[in-house]
Amino acid sequence: MNKKKKPFLGMPAPLGYVPGLGRGATGFTTRSDIGPARDANDPVDDRHAPPGKRTVGDQMKKNQAADDDDEDLNDTNYDEFNGYAGSLFSSGPYEKDDEEADAIYAALDKRMDERRKERREQREKEEIEKYRMERPKIQQQFSDLKRKLAEVTEEEWLSIPEVGDARNKRQRNPRYEKLTPVPDSFFAKHLQTGENHTSVDPRQTQFGGLNTPYPGGLNTPYPGGMTPGLMTPGTGELDMRKIGQARNTLMDMRLSQVSDSVSGQTVVDPKGYLTDLNSMIPTHGGDINDIKKARLLLKSVRETNPHHPPAWIASARLEEVTGKLQVARNLIMKGTEMCPKSEDVWLEAARLQPGDTAKAVVAQAVRHLPQSVRIYIRAAELETDIRAKKRVLRKALEHVPNSVRLWKAAVELEEPEDARIMLSRAVECCPTSVELWLALARLETYENARKVLNKARENIPTDRHIWITAAKLEEANGNTQMVEKIIDRAITSLRANGVEINREQWIQDAEECDRAGSVATCQAVMRAVIGIGIEEEDRKHTWMEDADSCVAHNALECARAIYAYALQVFPSKKSVWLRAAYFEKNHGTRESLEALLQRAVAHCPKAEVLWLMGAKSKWLAGDVPAARSILALAFQANPNSEEIWLAAVKLESENNEYERARRLLAKARSSAPTARVFMKSVKLEWVLGNITAAQELCEEALRHYEGFPKLWMMKGQIEEQEELMEKARDAYNQGLKKCPHSTPLWLLLSRLEEKIGQLTRARAILEKSRLKNPKNPGLWLESVRLEYRAGLKNIANTLMAKALQECPNSGILWSEAIFLEARPQRKTKSVDALKKCEHDPHVLLAVAKLFWSERKITKAREWFHRTVKIDSDLGDAWAFFYKFELQHGTEEQQEEVRKRCENAEPRHGELWCAVSKDIANWQRKIGEILMLVAGRIKNAF
Repeated sequence: MNKKKKPFLGMPAPLGYVPGLGRGATGFTTRSDIGPARDANDPVDDRHAPPGKRTVGDQMKKNQAADDDDEDLNDTNYDEFNGYAGSLFSSGPYEKDDEEADAIYAALDKRMDERRKERREQREKEEIEKYRMERPKIQQQFSDLKRKLAEVTEEEWLSIPEVGDARNKRQRNPRYEKLTPVPDSFFAKHLQTGENHTSVDPRQTQFGGLNTPYPGGLNTPYPGGMTPGLMTPGTGELDMRKIGQARNTLMDMRLSQVSDSVSGQTVVDPKGYLTDLNSMIPTHGGDINDIKKARLLLKSVRETNPHHPPAWIASARLEEVTGKLQVARNLIMKGTEMCPKSEDVWLEAARLQPGDTAKAVVAQAVRHLPQSVRIYIRAAELETDIRAKKRVLRKALEHVPNSVRLWKAAVELEEPEDARIMLSRAVECCPTSVELWLALARLETYENARKVLNKARENIPTDRHIWITAAKLEEANGNTQMVEKIIDRAITSLRANGVEINREQWIQDAEECDRAGSVATCQAVMRAVIGIGIEEEDRKHTWMEDADSCVAHNALECARAIYAYALQVFPSKKSVWLRAAYFEKNHGTRESLEALLQRAVAHCPKAEVLWLMGAKSKWLAGDVPAARSILALAFQANPNSEEIWLAAVKLESENNEYERARRLLAKARSSAPTARVFMKSVKLEWVLGNITAAQELCEEALRHYEGFPKLWMMKGQIEEQEELMEKARDAYNQGLKKCPHSTPLWLLLSRLEEKIGQLTRARAILEKSRLKNPKNPGLWLESVRLEYRAGLKNIANTLMAKALQECPNSGILWSEAIFLEARPQRKTKSVDALKKCEHDPHVLLAVAKLFWSERKITKAREWFHRTVKIDSDLGDAWAFFYKFELQHGTEEQQEEVRKRCENAEPRHGELWCAVSKDIANWQRKIGEILMLVAGRIKNAF
């Protein structure tokens, strides 16, 4: 064997070997290496191939499928523990026992993972803490230094040296560039260098030839060969327009630099300066080319049809807009020559001309158009002296005596006596003008006014305003009995003359009479038209809507007239009497309310609420005997009525007549025993301190009414007040056995357990209550608050999420959820709450509190108003509103909230009930309770 022969010669090349790659050569592939190109649809070489294998594409698909089936059994894909990646039996069928095995293995893996989960999480937490200790954030590194800043005194702070200016001298002390405006003579002088030379300088001929610096040419640059921006091509003239634009740009830049000075102070206001400059230049809305096109177009219109007035007016206005006022005046004056009978052209000419010239134009117009009212009015407007105006208008009335506009303008300038004389002439010339007749009637005496209105009715028998004015005239002169007759006659006369009686228009007229103080006329109109055009079954509903509409328009007498008429038609309708009573209560006097209620109980003696309203009105006025007598009459009409018994008891207890109240309750228990009567009996003894008597009465009541939850609550609360916690717990538990769906009982028992430190038991009670009362927002809310009070905020948030899933439309839960969030997320949460509960008072109150916490006072006040408007019975809303006004409102605003609260008489609300139902506050008035609740509120939201 030859030793010089290389061992690799004659051997095949290794896989992937490219000759010359080591020395930088790159291999290339030719068509001979890869074979000829074959299309997928080309036939294969085998002529007798079976179907499915006759084309190149079929062969490729087959090979690809075979490659997919072959498993990768390479050594690199082998693991000692797991074997080959992928299943060795993947090609086999997947049967039911394989599925069971996989499920078992998955369960084992999950179980093992859960066993290690706590240790793994603990280890990860420790690693994170260790990492944070080794590599703390920059913020944490400086936290101790930040805390020490609180100890720095003001002197130490002021003694800290200022940071020096590290810039170099040129940057610190810049030398401002000095600029001098270039005069136009400079441009003119240098422009001469671009002109053609037509003569030869004698000095150039000294040496017998041209003194040309370049052989073969004159020392003359091409005309216009200078800067193309300043000289127009081919000439030596300046383009002054571009110079002006450049100057404006330069000035704008300079003013911007001045306004952006470092010191921030400047004596030049660049915006104002440029505005003043612009005001000297006529401005127009469009491009200059558009102006030219419009001018050309209008010129064409004028020339085509010179007697077309709008063309002249449009041309004049175009020139006016572009600032060419004199051209506009000339055009419009030419227009007056071409169109002397056009009123609009003359008026436009008078508008464009200055004062004295305008008067001359108008005088010329009057000669051409002596019947034009608008030109006479314009002539009067141009006069500054009152006498001159009168003279013009009187001259106009000579030519146009039947113009109402001219008469009205002339009468407005006269004194009352002269105006009366002129109006008497005016109604002769314009007998169909209602305004002139009514104006004359107002200026005449009573007798003459009646005559004037009678004449007006003869001339204009189809106008209702004359009749209404006649009725108002009679009322103003004390002749009220005629008012009803006049209105009835008006309806009859108008119908006879074919006038349709429009009920809505007449009601509007009645409202205007109400606002003018003509009460009798207003009521007469209402009585006459209220029943017109209404179906019998719709009367009550329509009239109540009309009354509400009148109240909304502040036409109270109209509403009172509607109620009076409705009560005549429906004397036994309790709902109408109630609506009328509430109207008198809110908008009338105490006397009018009591008079109405006396009539009401006479017609509806079985309506307990009307008797009670009458008694309450007397009691609020301090007339206790009258209130007792009303209740006695109510007893006769409604024997053994629970409401009246309790009202009588309340009347006596509020006036400190406790023995009378006891006797009444004892009589009520014997003659009309009900659960509420027993409850009031227990409460009376409780508030008076007779605990033993209260407990005995409570036991007696529970023997008869064990399904009444308030009795169990009172029993438990009395025991709790006496510090007998075990007995209180037994009372609540017994009550829950009888009344498992009473939410307040569950809450009382839970709070009792929490009070004595049994947090786990309280939690269990609430869970049990939620199982028995699903989808109860009150119970969910108490569960969330229990965890929050215990300091378990994460559990509280989890419970709140579950609560909102179960009760997604509960406003009270959403309102609590808003304030469980951190401050940055509250706004987003409030938006979600409003989407779910747009009109819920609790959500609106929460949004108002949110704005309050952000010190957005105006928005907060607006949302408080919205809340109390939607639900005036929510005492908490009034309390928060009052607290808000105490902090941010004036005394008038505070007083307004207090009065509105007293009128609304709220009865519900968590904070409100906690104070109002407290035994110590049993005789407190609404205003006092409002102040107590507001005092308990703390701005901790």
